[in-house]
Amino acid sequence: MPNASIPITEILVTADGWRDEPGAETAIERAIAAAAAGVDADLADTEIAVMLTDDSTMRTLNLDWRGIDKPTNVLSFPAETKAAPRKGGPPRMLGDIAIAYETVRREADDAHTPFDHHLSHLAVHGFLHLIGYDHETDEEAEAMEALEREVLAQLGIPDPYGMRERIN
Repeated sequence: MPNASIPITEILVTADGWRDEPGAETAIERAIAAAAAGVDADLADTEIAVMLTDDSTMRTLNLDWRGIDKPTNVLSFPAETKAAPRKGGPPRMLGDIAIAYETVRREADDAHTPFDHHLSHLAVHGFLHLIGYDHETDEEAEAMEALEREVLAQLGIPDPYGMRERIN
C-alpha cells in the first residue's frame, strides 16, 4: 500500500565539494519523498538527517561503525527506537544517512551516470536501510534492489543495477 507520509528531511552539508553541486539537496529530498511514497511503513511524524560529507569523514565513520578502513559512498544509521511519536511531541527519528562527495562523484563519473541520478540512488538506498531493508542475503538484496528500481523509475532515473555492481 502506498504511503502518504513523507519524513522531514534535514540536510547538513559538512564538506566543500557539495557546494559545487547546487541541485544535490533537491535531488535527495525528491528521492526520499519518492521512496517514502513507495513503501508500506509508518512514516507519520518522522524525521531523518542526511549529512553530506567527504571521504575523510566517511572513512572514519566506516571504520568506527563497520570496522572497514576506507571511505564508502553511503552509510545509514537507523535509530534504535521504533516507538511512535507522542502527540504534540517532536517527530520520531528514523535515523541518519551520510554520503561522501568524492566517492559519489568518482562513481558517477566512472559509470558515466549523471551525478544527481547516482546521488538519488544512494539517498533511496540509505533511506530504505533506515526503515529496515537490507541486502545481507540474496533474497533481501533482490527485494531491496527491486524497490530501488521502482522508486528511481518514478523519478525518471534508469536502472542503476543494469550498469554496475550492487552497493555494499
